[in-house]
Amino acid sequence: MGEKTKNNIDVSIVIVNYKKHELLDNCLASLIKHSSGFTYEIIVVDNGSTDSIIEPVCAKYAEVVLVRNEKNSGFATANNQGIAVATGEYILFLNNDTIFIDNSIMILKNYLQQKEKNTKIILSCKLLNMDGTIQQSIFELPTILNIFSSNFFLYTIFKKSGKINKYHYCYEKISNPISVGVAIGAFLFTRTNLIRELNGFDTRFYFYAEEMDIYKRLSNYGGKVVYFPQTAIIHIGGATTEGIPWFKYRNQTIAYLQYYQKHFLGLSFILILVIHYLGLLLRFPLNIILGIITFRKFYLRKGYYHFLQLFIYPKNQFKNSI
Repeated sequence: MGEKTKNNIDVSIVIVNYKKHELLDNCLASLIKHSSGFTYEIIVVDNGSTDSIIEPVCAKYAEVVLVRNEKNSGFATANNQGIAVATGEYILFLNNDTIFIDNSIMILKNYLQQKEKNTKIILSCKLLNMDGTIQQSIFELPTILNIFSSNFFLYTIFKKSGKINKYHYCYEKISNPISVGVAIGAFLFTRTNLIRELNGFDTRFYFYAEEMDIYKRLSNYGGKVVYFPQTAIIHIGGATTEGIPWFKYRNQTIAYLQYYQKHFLGLSFILILVIHYLGLLLRFPLNIILGIITFRKFYLRKGYYHFLQLFIYPKNQFKNSI
C-alpha cells in the first residue's frame, strides 16, 4: 500500500463519482490492493449524489479525501476541483467503473520518470472488458475526412487507413507505447504541472469530449498522447449512462458539436456541420427500416434518437476562444 504522508505525495488520483457507490467501492479496493512503491492520495469528487452512501464508502479508505458537490456540475468541473486540491507530482484521472489488476500507476510513473521533466505527455494504459478482451479506447482526433468517413460508413471499407478511419487502431496489434490522437478518459496519467499549464479541463464541456478537447490543446502546446499497452485495467464502461440512453445520445451530440465549434473555423466548420446533420438524416431512416425488418426495438429506438438529434444545436460558447 502506498502510505500517504503530508507534503510527500507522488501521485494524486482524482475520481469523479455520481451515485454508483458500489462501483466506486470496488474501484478503490482494487486500486489500493494494486498500488505499491509510491505515495498517493485519492481525491473523490462526488457530483451531487442524492444519498448519504458516499461517506461510509470513502470512510473505509484512509487514503481518500472526499469533495462533495450539491449538484452535478459536470465531469470537467469536478475534475478541475480535484486538480485544485491535488498535491502530487503526478496526477491520475480515473473513472469509478475501473478495476485494477496490476500496479499500473507505478509502471506509468516509472515510464514518465525516464522522460525529461518538461516532456509534455499524457499517458493511458490498455483497457480491458470484463471478459478480458481488449476494449477499443484509442482513436484519432476529428478531421474533416474522418468525420465524413464516420458519417457515411467509409470506415467500413478503409478499415486500416489512419486518415479515413479514426478507429484504425482496432485493426492493429499494439504491443509497445505509441502516440495516438485520443485515449478515452477512463485512465489518464500525467504530470500535475502539465495539466495545470493546460488550465485543466474546459468546463464548457458538460459530459463527453472533455478529454478530446484537452488532447487537442495538448497537441497545439507541442505535446502528445501516449498509449501504453504494457499494463492494463478493467473498464466496465457506460455505467454512468446505463438505463438513460437518451442522456448519452443527447450529450454526445452536444459535446461533439461543441468540439467542432471550438476547434474548427469558417468553411471547415460549416462543412463539418453539414456532414454531421446529413449523417443523422441518413441514420434515422436506416435504423427505423432495420428495426422493422428485424423486429428489434433497439434499432427503432436508435432511429428515434437520431431523429431527435437533428434538432440539437448548442449555443456557441467558444467565439473568440482558442
